[in-house]
Amino acid sequence: MALDFETADQGRDSACSIGLVRVERRTIVHREHRLIRPPRRNFQFTAIHGISWSQVAQEPPFAQLWPQLAACLEGAQFIAAHNASFDAGVMRACCEQAGLQPPSQPFVCTVQLARQAWNLRPTKLPDVCRHLGLPLQHHNALSDAEACANIVLAAGRDGTAG
Repeated sequence: MALDFETADQGRDSACSIGLVRVERRTIVHREHRLIRPPRRNFQFTAIHGISWSQVAQEPPFAQLWPQLAACLEGAQFIAAHNASFDAGVMRACCEQAGLQPPSQPFVCTVQLARQAWNLRPTKLPDVCRHLGLPLQHHNALSDAEACANIVLAAGRDGTAG
């Protein structure tokens, strides 16, 4: 399982987009991208990800959306994310704000995985994707999540991850 969040502002609870990619038996079997109405109208990062308040104003908040998406994680051994501490923090903050239990799976950081597998530096997502020949529309949550899933799969092929 891989995921990526985009946030509206500095608050970790300000998720405005999520991408989820499920992998089973080394194959991507499900992709999901949803916009999320964050708790505040303040968008500081529109220039990075292109999402504005007008695009999410009618979307469900995390509390409504997550119970539908959580099923994607059923049976997953881990959740992969690039710079996983960020996405894990967003997940925790959004769950806490919504009164929901965060997923129990550990997060696997594809930054660390890329450093271990291929001794890459720098390890920003575009750098790793370029090294592996993966397509990327950076800061699109689904594209970023799919890239993370493919990094884990590539590391597994190279004998670094399972």
